[in-house]
Amino acid sequence: MQNETTKIAILVAIATLVFLLMPVFLILYIRSYTRHKKNHILEKQNMQQRFESEMLQTRVEVQDQTMQSIATELHDNVGQLLSLTTLTLNSVNLNDGAKAKKKIENSLSLVNKSIKELRELAKLLHGEQLVEIGIGHAIDQEINWLSKSGAYELRINNQLFNLRIASADKDLIILRLLQEIINNIIKHAQASCIQIDSYMENESLHLNIKENGIGFSPDETKAKKSGMGLNSIYKRIEMINGKLILNSAPGEGTSILIEVPYP
Repeated sequence: MQNETTKIAILVAIATLVFLLMPVFLILYIRSYTRHKKNHILEKQNMQQRFESEMLQTRVEVQDQTMQSIATELHDNVGQLLSLTTLTLNSVNLNDGAKAKKKIENSLSLVNKSIKELRELAKLLHGEQLVEIGIGHAIDQEINWLSKSGAYELRINNQLFNLRIASADKDLIILRLLQEIINNIIKHAQASCIQIDSYMENESLHLNIKENGIGFSPDETKAKKSGMGLNSIYKRIEMINGKLILNSAPGEGTSILIEVPYP
């Protein structure tokens, strides 16, 4: 009888202890949950801030690249056309009607060509508007500027015209990725041929760039942290949940395969 009383007392004590401790555990759990929830919200806010900061940096870089292209075009093309127009007009001899007519016609042709080039520059000034009318057109504009150098054999297969879907943020980053890759080719590759393929497949946008330059060792470049902009490229690919495959070796050129869920 005494043992049963003791057992009952122990059970009552345990039940009482559990009853008393339960609110404590509940409070601790609520605090822990609240803390984790707060940390999660802060982490999401920080991720959003980092994304917005990176997007702002990307916009600035696209604008800088645009300004560089415009400055080069004004100096190397439009400036030369207008200078040639001035020289031609200054050489007109009104006493020789036939030659004067021919030179004036040539001058008009040069002026019209200058106007056409300035219109192209006006389009380039609205880089983000290019993205707004479609990533296919933005890519085409970059290729057009590259082709004007006359330094490369270009093999282009751009199937992204007239897409019915779009993603402004992704388009801007994809455009900047293409600009960075092209800049790397110009600065480092010593290539003579560049192939660019862009298309949609399995709800993903594909951008493949291949050149026949001197190539490099990606592992050595990564170890040296010299980068050639590769760190920036990988960072931006990660931002838009994309994949990048880089294949290169000394003397064998370089190919970059980009796949981005789209839109």
